[in-house]
Parts: sequence; structure tokens; C-alpha cells
Amino acid sequence: MISRLPAAGLRRGLVLLLWLCPLLLRAQIVDDTTKALYGPRTTLVVREVNVLRNLPEGTPIDTTINGIQQSRHWFYDSTYQQDLGNYATASRRLLWEVNTNIGARFGRTAFDKYFPEPTTIPYYDTRSPYSFFRFIQGGTGESVFEGMYSRSIKKAVNLGIAYTRFGGDKQLASAPKVGLTTHSGVLLFGRYQTKDDRYQLLANYYIGRHSAVEQGGIRPGSQDRLDSLRGLFSYNQENVWLSQATNTDNRDRFHLAHTYRLVGRGLTAFHVLDWGRQYNRYEDKALPYDNDTLRYYPRALLDSIRTDDRADYHQVENTVGVLGRTDFLEYRLYGRVRNTRLSTRNLVYFPAGEDLRHLLPDRRANQLFVGGSVAFRWKQVFDVEGAGEYKFPDEYWLRGSLRYGPLRADLTSSAYAPSFTETQLTSNHYRWQNNFSNTLSNELKVSLNQRIGRREARLQQQVRASVAVANVTDLVYYNQLAEPAQLSGSQQLLIGTLRHQLHLGLLHTDNEVVLTQGGSGEGLRIPPVVANLKVYAEGFLFKKALFSQIGLETYYQARWQPYDYAPSTQQFFVQDHFTSRSYPIVDAFVTADIKTVSVFLKMAYLNQGIYRNGYFASPYYTGNPRSFQFGIKWNFFD
Repeated sequence: MISRLPAAGLRRGLVLLLWLCPLLLRAQIVDDTTKALYGPRTTLVVREVNVLRNLPEGTPIDTTINGIQQSRHWFYDSTYQQDLGNYATASRRLLWEVNTNIGARFGRTAFDKYFPEPTTIPYYDTRSPYSFFRFIQGGTGESVFEGMYSRSIKKAVNLGIAYTRFGGDKQLASAPKVGLTTHSGVLLFGRYQTKDDRYQLLANYYIGRHSAVEQGGIRPGSQDRLDSLRGLFSYNQENVWLSQATNTDNRDRFHLAHTYRLVGRGLTAFHVLDWGRQYNRYEDKALPYDNDTLRYYPRALLDSIRTDDRADYHQVENTVGVLGRTDFLEYRLYGRVRNTRLSTRNLVYFPAGEDLRHLLPDRRANQLFVGGSVAFRWKQVFDVEGAGEYKFPDEYWLRGSLRYGPLRADLTSSAYAPSFTETQLTSNHYRWQNNFSNTLSNELKVSLNQRIGRREARLQQQVRASVAVANVTDLVYYNQLAEPAQLSGSQQLLIGTLRHQLHLGLLHTDNEVVLTQGGSGEGLRIPPVVANLKVYAEGFLFKKALFSQIGLETYYQARWQPYDYAPSTQQFFVQDHFTSRSYPIVDAFVTADIKTVSVFLKMAYLNQGIYRNGYFASPYYTGNPRSFQFGIKWNFFD
């Protein structure tokens, strides 16, 4: 059983920090005019993507309050996702995108959004110590705590440490509430540069531990109306399929990137080292039976009493290359070597007892990649870019783009092999071995990004629109039996996206709509309409001492057949027995910024009980009911 997060301890810590903050703020005063020397403008963020473009100067930290109340931004992946309706549960990206992750890979991605990508870790260039803490608490048990401290040693070195902990409580079959998910992570990071900026080094090490109780969704009773899905919104009074099942996803990552300028910015050598380990374990201590008949799972192959399936994946990559830039041209060429190993163990029942066994030999891969990119830019009017990567002997991805003014065209193509998990698996409930061919994806996208009105005008608008045509051949997916399968032939998708932002005095709107045609065929499940609509008033109060927003935000998803979820393999699979009706989720929020403090207050799912008393995020997994949420982020620059 997962223990609850120490919410009371966090609240006590918050009170202590609030009590100490006046003392901390006084430390910023450096002269008799009460002018603060240090602040957001003296603290720069340095990112690897810019260092590998010979642009290591850094940018000011982001202190805006836009979107801080949106739960999608509380994690490391802010894309639209399908999850299990609760906080920090298994999830997958909702909308279509071309896969450019080629080569050997584990194939367990259900908890990816809760782990940071090493290449996106922010580093800092600070004139004074910089730290912050972030705390979020919700009425349905969701909570977040994040703290970070960074300081520079002269100009050459910057070191930092960060700690994150978040989780959520059960909403189904639990009274009183107990823990459902918990995540904790520790990040160590550092940056070094020579006085002449000729040599740059970035490094980070992350340790993350994620645990989730798996309930299997609601188990409908004899009185429930499955045709209309009514009677399934009693939340803590509902019955669930699984009572003692848990998923564990532990990850350790070390990442190092460094560059050395050989001839100014025109020729720079670089090397990137990436080491990672991912450990997954699924355990069910009491398999569900009715009258000696196994329920929920398709079968018990190794042990009829309990399940304990474990997998340990290791990967090491070394990338070496050269890069450079001029006023008009930017390029990068590299070679990469990837070494991987997957080891699995399963609990097996014997008459003399149970034992963990290696039923499959370790799987290893040693692979070679070559790749590069080139970009030509003329002023701010015309861009031509190309990038690609080839894995010997039969995988690749290519991307080319052309921009002229507000118009842009992108062509992307990839051919990728199935993952380790898709090709072979032995567990207590599933067993397969496949010899799939590569999947081929092509996408052509035309987009427009146009500002309407001058920056100083009272009425300003921004329009972003795109139309994309995608073709997928030999798609590998998880079928209705929750087992991998491959389609023969091709599937086509037509995707339209429109985002419109308006600013008229205090009034602001930010509306986005994504339309997908062809997302309901075999092997694919994509809602035909996904929309996020926001209207709010924004401005200063109290002689510009407080900047605030107040408004409504609505997420809408059209009727569709969402993916089902198999917790023992951590995979989402297509199903034909459950249709999720269209539903809107309306949130009311207030956000405010007072110097170095940002706060928000939000009433989530404000419209619950209007027309319906709930919604389903996945088959028989309800979304959280109405709740009040509070969040604060406090920056310290001394």
C-alpha cells in the first residue's frame, strides 16, 4: 500500500517559509533607496539545445503566470494526454505525431510524462544564489512539492540541486481516501565554462521513483446501466477489479554534453554521453477470482496466486560530432553508438514454493547511427532547414521545412522498428514473440503564424493554423486482446489545428481546436475534436503592486472510443466495447503575481452535475470530481 504524501508536513514547511520570507527579502536590499540588486534579470537560464547551437549566453527566467493553474503544466510533458482519470496515473499522448525515436528502445512509456528529459534540464547563470519552491494542493488529494537551489562559483561554475515529490489519492472504492500514486525525484546538475567561453560543459544526474496502485477501473454491478454508463459516478462507493496490484517505475539517468570551439563559432567539436536505467515491476498479491474463475486477467500462465513481473532496461549512448554557425548558416554532423540490455524476471509457482526466474535470455543491441542538420536563414523572412538520422541498416527519420514570412511547410518521414516489449514478452498473463517489419510514417504539414494588429494597438490578435496529411504503413499497435499486432497496408489521417489569441484591453482569449479525420480506424484511436478554450481578464491592481488574471478555461473532447489499459504490461490497447461521450470540463481560476511570488486559486470541474455527474477518461476510469486547488511558487534571488 502506498502511503499518503506528507501534506501536513508540507503545510508546516510552507508556514515556516512564509514566516522566514520577510527576513529573506530584506537580504535583497543593497542601498538606501531600497532597490534590489538581484532578481529575474540577473538570473539566466542556459539550455543544452542552445549550447549545441553555439548560443550559450542564456535567457532570463520565465516569471509569467500564464497557465500556472493548468494541470498539464505541472508535469514534464504538457501535451494533451489520455490517462486513467486521476493524478499521476498511466498516460499516453492523445493526438497523432510522427515517431522519430528510432533504434532499440524498451517500449514501456506509460509513466514518461512524470520524468524529465535530460536534454531539457535547465541550467543557470546567476550573479547570486537562486532558489525557488513550488507547492500545489488539491481537494481530491493531489499535491506537488518542488524545491530547487542553484549558485555560481565565480563565472566558471554553476551547481544546483532539486527535489520533487507529487502524488494523488484514490477516488474509487476508497473511504477514507488513501494514496493512489506517488513520485519522488532528486536532480543534481552543473555547468562549467572557460573564461573565453571556448569550452562548455553541462551535466545532470536524475533519480526518480514512481509508484501507482492499479485498480483496473470500475467493476459494474448488476444495477448499473451500461448502455448509458449511468450509475457509475459514486466514486468512493464504486467497486473496482483489483485490490492489491501496484506498478513501479524507477529511473536513473546521467547526461553529459560538452563542446569545444576549434575555429570560433564556425567549427565546434561536441560529445554527448547518455546513460539510463529503467526498472519496471508489476505485482498483484491477490489475483481476482469468482467461483474459482480468474477475472479481469486473460489467464495466469506462471502463478495462479499472485503476479510479480520485473524488467530492467539499461542504455548507454555516445554521440560525437562537429557543429557551427554563421550569420546565415547553421549545421551539425554526428555519429552515435547505442548499447542496450534488457533483463526480465518472473515469479513462477512450483509445488515446493515460488521463485523468481529468468524465463527469457537477456536481450542486447549494439547500434550505430549517423545524422545531422543544416539551416539557412535570411534575415527574419526566409528559412530552409533539413535534419535526419540513419540507423544502420534499415531505420531513419528525415525532416525538411521551408518558411517564408508567416507561412511554413514541413515534410517528415520515418521508418522505425518495433520496441523490445512489442517483439517479445513473457509474463504471468501474456506471452508473445513477434517478427514485425518496420513501420513507415509520412506527414506533410502547412501552417500559418500571423499577428494581426500592432503591438501597441488596443486590439491585438494572433492566429496559428495548420493542416496536415499523414500516411502510416504497417502500423504496430496493441489489439483488442492487449497483444501486439501489425496492420497490413496504409492508413491516412487529416489533421487541422487552429489557435486564436485575442487581447482587447483587459480582456484576453486563447482558444485552440484540433480536428482529426481517420482516427477511428483499426489500430488508431484519436478523438475527432479536442479543444481548449480560455477567456480571462488580466491587469494590475494596487498601483501595479499586484498583477492578476481571473477567468474560465474549458477543455472539450468529442465522443470516441478511448484506448483501454493493461496494467500488467503498462500498455494502452484499442477496444470496441466502450464509448466515451463528449464532455466539457470547465475550470474557474484566479492567478496573481506579487514581485517574486506567483499564486493561483482554481475550482476544477466547476460544471459537474450540470447535464452529467462525471466523465470517463478511459474505459471505466472516471475523471476526478469537482475540487478546489491552490498553488504557490516563490523565487529567491539571494
